[in-house]
Amino acid sequence: MRLALAAIASALLAIPAHADAPLIVIEQSQIPFDLGPAHPANKPSRMSNSPNSAWNSAANSANSSSAYENRPSNPANSERLIITGDGGVMGFYSRNAGGVLNLFDVNGRRIAYRPAKGTRSLFTTDGQWCGTVDGVRGGGFVLGVTRSCAARFNR
Repeated sequence: MRLALAAIASALLAIPAHADAPLIVIEQSQIPFDLGPAHPANKPSRMSNSPNSAWNSAANSANSSSAYENRPSNPANSERLIITGDGGVMGFYSRNAGGVLNLFDVNGRRIAYRPAKGTRSLFTTDGQWCGTVDGVRGGGFVLGVTRSCAARFNR
């Protein structure tokens, strides 16, 4: 599956857009153990993955939709788009000062995050396992998310 994510990411990166974070829908049961929520580093119950951890918390102003860095109107976010295979824009991403990767929908609503250390997993703002982040050759990354997580971008 890891090779499949990389192959899909390479194909998506060929799309003529400014995005560097393709989003693909994955089946949780089809991903390798080391990328899934059963792996100890990826468990939602792990404190460093918790939405209550200081850097991950919605209460942290660095994760807020009202922070300039996280607003759709911030020109830098037009270079950090989350796209689909057909080139549709799902949202954008930004990192906070602690290294947390935040995913926002097109309206600036925080959908998910990846903690700064110890995991490549994505978690919803209420702490559910949502998917994984994988790097691609040449830089950038691909977001592999569950169907229910992908649906959060369209609410």
